[in-house]
Amino acid sequence: MKNYWILFTFLILVIATSCRDDFETVPSTGELRFSKDTVYLDTVFTNIGSSTYNLKVYNNSNNDIYIPTIKLDRGQNSGYRLNVDGVAGKSFENVEILAKDSLYIFIETTIDYNAITDPLYTDKILFDNGNNQQDVDLVTLVQDAVFIMPNQNPITHEIDVLTLDGNQTSIQGRFLNDNELTFTNEKPYIIYGYAAVASNKTLTVDAGAKIHFHANSGLIIDPNATLNINGTLTDEVIIEGDRLEPDFDDIAGQWGIIWLRAGSVNNTINYTTIKNGTLGILTDSIANNTTPTLAIKNSKIYNHSTYGILGRKTNILGENLVIGNAGLSSIACTRGGIYNFTHATFANYWNNNNGLRQFPTVLVNNFFSYINNNGTEIVETFDLIETNFTNCIIFGSNNVELILDNVTGSTFNYNFKNNLIRFDDFNDNFADFPEYDFTDTAHFQNNILNQSPDFKNTSTNDFIIGEDAAGNNQASQIEANQIPLDILGVDRTTNPDVGAYQHIIFE
Repeated sequence: MKNYWILFTFLILVIATSCRDDFETVPSTGELRFSKDTVYLDTVFTNIGSSTYNLKVYNNSNNDIYIPTIKLDRGQNSGYRLNVDGVAGKSFENVEILAKDSLYIFIETTIDYNAITDPLYTDKILFDNGNNQQDVDLVTLVQDAVFIMPNQNPITHEIDVLTLDGNQTSIQGRFLNDNELTFTNEKPYIIYGYAAVASNKTLTVDAGAKIHFHANSGLIIDPNATLNINGTLTDEVIIEGDRLEPDFDDIAGQWGIIWLRAGSVNNTINYTTIKNGTLGILTDSIANNTTPTLAIKNSKIYNHSTYGILGRKTNILGENLVIGNAGLSSIACTRGGIYNFTHATFANYWNNNNGLRQFPTVLVNNFFSYINNNGTEIVETFDLIETNFTNCIIFGSNNVELILDNVTGSTFNYNFKNNLIRFDDFNDNFADFPEYDFTDTAHFQNNILNQSPDFKNTSTNDFIIGEDAAGNNQASQIEANQIPLDILGVDRTTNPDVGAYQHIIFE
């Protein structure tokens, strides 16, 4: 019986204790500490939500406390949104923090540019009031923009898809109107879905313009249509995704592709940076053998999840061109065609969690293979009319960064002159292929193999070369005189270096 009463008393104590509050708190005394004094939410476009940012609030005291109020200074009209301890809102009361513990506050914003007087939009998170009040500043730069997006059925909410060559596709987007065929530098352009340029129309992009593609978005140039991007040395054109936060600065695959369809003509790109897409430029078909389908000069293409440029039976002219890291090849010249590159840098040091890159930096072939309805592999060959790489760098993290994949049955014309090339065939896997006989002066002249390009920073696609680059002063003078300035406007008519850059001395 005695043991029974002891057990009963113990249970009563446990029940009584469990009915108490988890802890007793005292009001905050204005001595909170914060992970940052100001939360910068970076740049956002009008009416597009930001990423989620966080602020950590510390209670360094020995007391369990509660903060009487946490609120935005602008109140319910603020363009910011908070989430405190899992609860969303703009004002909170009696928020508890244990002694020596902390609390996360998550912050987002969506702001209408036309509803504010200053594009530098600010607010404060106020903690407590009176003499104990503390605050943390919130700062966001809001940009106005031109939005181009497909139409949507007001009843079914279905988004319009493109009709190409008379056939309806599954590609969400629309054709640009005539009054949309000039992109100026007055405001950034935000494109949802694919913006298409109709036959016999030209999209002109002015110097300094900024084009931002949303996820699964891009640009399509129809047959007999033209894309002209007119950046300058001092006012380049930027093409990238629509997330401007630093965490997205080097994330590949944020948008789709720029597709120059078969039959598009006289496309030109000058002084343009194209980055962070799935495929930088896809160009199809030879309009004719004398005029390039695409002439791209003084431009940089990098950080795409597949190819920087994929050419399929096309005609490309590239000068002062830099194509950097890509998930497959920096450039693939496939299904034959005409390709001429002078003073270009092709450098692929792709590195992500999906494993090693399987494709070379530069791929050239003259065929297309596929499986037909009977399960038989079909290989179609096409004439590689000419391929010329002159004064170029072809380098990367793989041992072999140049593949010349020739299938007999069609022409395979190629020439490499005064290039710096990584081709370290240490296992002699290519020893029996005549395409890789670098002593064959009919196809190779004055090339440098497997020596350092001395790039400044391969991880950030900074492929300017230093004073120890093996290709310094090794470019062919004839072609250098034809392109007298490098991509940065530096004179190369004396002692020209291979690649798009003249070398510098690194600090």
